[in-house]
Amino acid sequence: MASFKTVMKSGHPPTLFAAFLYFDFCFAIWVLNGAMGPFITETYKLTPAQTGFMISLPILAGALMRFPLGILAQYIGRKNAAITEMSVIILAMAYGYLFVSSYNEVLAMGVLLGIAGASFGVALSLGSGWFPPEHKGLAMGIAGAGNSGTVLAVLFAPPLAQAYGWQTTYAFAGVVMLLPLAVMIVLAKEPPDCEHQSFKEHISCLFTKDGWAFSLIYVITFGGFVGLSNFLPTFFYEQFAVTKVEAGRLTMLAAFMGSGIRIVGGYFADRMGGIAVLSVVLLAAIATFLSLTATPSLALTTVLFMLCFAALGAGNGALFQLVPLRWPSNTAVAGSMIGEVGALGGAILPNVMGLSKQYTGSFSLGFIGYAAFAAVVLGCLALWQRKWVGSWVGPRGKALGGTMEAGSEQFRPATV
Repeated sequence: MASFKTVMKSGHPPTLFAAFLYFDFCFAIWVLNGAMGPFITETYKLTPAQTGFMISLPILAGALMRFPLGILAQYIGRKNAAITEMSVIILAMAYGYLFVSSYNEVLAMGVLLGIAGASFGVALSLGSGWFPPEHKGLAMGIAGAGNSGTVLAVLFAPPLAQAYGWQTTYAFAGVVMLLPLAVMIVLAKEPPDCEHQSFKEHISCLFTKDGWAFSLIYVITFGGFVGLSNFLPTFFYEQFAVTKVEAGRLTMLAAFMGSGIRIVGGYFADRMGGIAVLSVVLLAAIATFLSLTATPSLALTTVLFMLCFAALGAGNGALFQLVPLRWPSNTAVAGSMIGEVGALGGAILPNVMGLSKQYTGSFSLGFIGYAAFAAVVLGCLALWQRKWVGSWVGPRGKALGGTMEAGSEQFRPATV
């Protein structure tokens, strides 16, 4: 088993760090409206359904923007795409501070926050691009741990919103965004793993069954993570009548678990196999979702959410151990497509939770629906792996010593 130091020597750690920081701060900005949900809801006297839609809009916008950014990154480079995106985000934060003063403008700001959510595929591909296949799971786990930006958002946004007003929080976010932008410019180097391909070859993952299979799994793991991360401040505030700042702190506990465990998920996926880890993760997610329907105490609910986020985070890391094995020459585009569909699941969840609360008086129906969907996907995974193992991946989802032909379904074994 390779040590962490050995893994780092096999790639380019400064680029990995820059990718992590880029994704971390982008993720924090992406979920800002969710973190400030109780403040915005109180300002405009929103119904639960309106709150759910307001929270889901940045997730939806970010999902739709991921694939175009992945395509752009293939042509101008992942580093340049990241720099361009962060520059636009800073301008969007200025708009939020200066012009948002109505519910409709909050919705427009939600679309602009989606720009930050587009960073996913580029960040992971940039961070892992210097690392060999046997270590990509850990590298992607480290870059993907940037979803800890949720922790930053729910920890700092509510106190800032309470002290200075929630619109001013956008200004703080824009200024802070200068840090990852500077690090990206100075430290990152474009990875050497990008091949010159036609547009058709770049988007080949769109026309494979595997791409859509991965996307459905990601609807559960990442969709559940980002959807709950955005909705939990509102959930805790309304369900347990805690303060807005306390709701953010409770969300932070759960989000921190999901972010940190993502690295662990990638690490164990490299060694045990991504398929094996995903199977355990989905079972754990189903169990925690169903347990939450009983409306336990605040303490037990917090623990259950921490366990749920840990499972979802590990699943995110495990899934993206498999992506570069399946699409080694266009990982950024494949990752962006999978991330796009997965994030759409996150956009659905706040709406389902809001509608459940408004029409049934409880959030339980939303948890039951996600648990049922996870059970269906787990059953499908058991079928999908029969085709995958031996074709492009080893037993339980470990790396094979070969490569996929670009734009094809065929695995080319390594030659000695």
